[in-house]
Parts: sequence; structure tokens; C-alpha cells
Amino acid sequence: MSKKVLFGSYTKRVSKGIYQADFDETTGKLSGMTAIAEIGSPTYLALSKANHLYAVDKKDQEGGIAVYDYTPGGVSLKQEVLTEGASPAYVAVDEDRQLLYTANYHKGTVEVYKIAADGQITLTDLFQGSGSGPRPEQGSSHMHFANLTPDQRLVAVDLGADKVYTFDVSYEGKLTQVAVFETTAGFGPRHIRFSPDGQTAYLLGELASELSVLHYNQADGTFVLLQTVATQPDDWDAHNGAAAIYLLADGKFIYTSNRGHNSLAVFAVNADGKIAERIQLIPTEGDFPRDFALAPDEKYVIATNQNTDNATVYRRDVQTGLLTLQEKDIAVPEPVRVMFVD
Repeated sequence: MSKKVLFGSYTKRVSKGIYQADFDETTGKLSGMTAIAEIGSPTYLALSKANHLYAVDKKDQEGGIAVYDYTPGGVSLKQEVLTEGASPAYVAVDEDRQLLYTANYHKGTVEVYKIAADGQITLTDLFQGSGSGPRPEQGSSHMHFANLTPDQRLVAVDLGADKVYTFDVSYEGKLTQVAVFETTAGFGPRHIRFSPDGQTAYLLGELASELSVLHYNQADGTFVLLQTVATQPDDWDAHNGAAAIYLLADGKFIYTSNRGHNSLAVFAVNADGKIAERIQLIPTEGDFPRDFALAPDEKYVIATNQNTDNATVYRRDVQTGLLTLQEKDIAVPEPVRVMFVD
């Protein structure tokens, strides 16, 4: 069976925007790479159940979100919502409340938009982060992630201030802050994911190249640190930045990417949600892997390398969680986001 895969990208050198390819779930082969939308640096994408595609957008000195109608045959632009300044770094859809969330790294903001029946969006609220951290990259708030918790709150991750915010969200798209968790200084939190039972969160620290395990309390939206492990080898002393994190539907394995060490790290998870051990570090066969994705059947992983314009496919052992190189040097210009279309 074939699945469509979308690739978001930077458009600083050779990329035109959003690309689409076919992925054969039987053979693990990617084919038919095609540009489907010319747009400025669509580094992150989200697709709603109504097949509205929301893409980070950049035009001249403005940044924001582009809204497309999506079909496997292509896209048609419906709306661009742009404001002066940098583009967001993350975008996510709230299907229940029909809201869209963005996190803006450079502005340090979380924005909430109401989604109309035709997919177009209207701003309903904005949260401005504050604070800083000890590392050179932490001069101010840098929101890098905003998405739902298992109990339908909003969690926002601030790399610049070493904070994780929890918000209640109304159906009208208004935020109410209910908790804030502070990491160790210089951790530089980037992305967060949750266990299937919603009790455990996995927070990836870009600047520390570490993965923290947190207990999530659904009663009040608070987090408590349980454990921290490294995503890179102990003897690695060159630059590295942890980037993306995903876990299996059953929560037994976690995968993260390392930019600098240029690898995917694989972690085995105990029944209590804590990390048992890092069981693999496998090269991404390129430079600066930001995002990657697990195939819907979880038998394959696709990683992308921004600086070397290529994607890499791995087979995944469903029992051990280990990855084996399937195919490399698949041409994708300046790739960042990888997203399977169900």
C-alpha cells in the first residue's frame, strides 16, 4: 500500500517550498518527489481531518501561516495570515475545539487561531513568553512547541527561558495559564511528547542534548522531573543540538534526532515510563537532521538532513525497536518537516 509523505523545508538555497512523495509501505521505497506548493520556508506543517493544510509561511519581512486545501493531487491556497517579523517554528491543529496553535521562536509567542468551516483562521489569543537562560542562544523567550496534552490542555515549550507552560483553553480560543515547569538551567527545551496513558511526558532539550522524563499531573497541569538521559555519546564534544522526538503508539520506544552528531537515538522504555537505556545511535547519512517521522504502521522511519538536501529511510524492528538503513541519498531540497498523510 502506498502513502503520501509531505516535506516542509527552508527556501534559503534550492527549495521551492512543500514537497510530496509516495511511500511504499511494503518495500519502504520513496518515489515521485514533487514540489506541490511554492511558499517561503514552510518549515512546519499540520494537516486537519478536513484536509486543510497549515504551513509556516514567510514573505519578505513578514511571517505567519498559509492555509491550503489539500488533496493527494496537490494543494490550492485559501489564505495567508502574515504579520511583520519572523515566522512561527511550530503549528498544530486542535480538532475538538477547531483551533490552530503556533509557537514563534524569534518572537517568543504562542498564538491561537479559530478555524472556520472552510479552514480559514482568525487570531483569538496571544501569549508572550518572558525570561532567559545561561546559554548564548537563550537571550530571550524562544517558544518552540505548542500542542495538546492528553487531557486537552495546551503545553508550550520555551527554549530560551527553560520553561514549559500549561494552559487551559476555551472553545473560543482563549488561554488561561495554569502551571509552569522550569528545567535545569541551559537545558533548552524544544519539543515534548506524552506516553499513551498520559501520565508521563518526554521533554527534549536541544541545548543540553538531553531527554528528560516528567510525571504529568492531569489534576492541575503540573510536571515533576523523574529522570534525564543523554541523546549523544558521552565522548562527543563537538556541537550538537537535539531536535525532534517521537514515541511508539504503545510507548515502548522513543526516537530522537541529533543535529551535529547527525544521528537518530533510540531509547527503550520501562513499564513505568522511565528510560531503560539508549539502545542505538544510527547515522542519518547526512548533515543536520531536524525532523523525522514514523510510518503509520511503525515499520519504517524517514529522517531528513537539511544541509545535505537528502532523506534517509530505515526499517524498524517491531520487537527490538532497532533501526536498519533501508535507503539513503533521497533528494529533498533543504528538508525540515516530515509528515505522513493517513
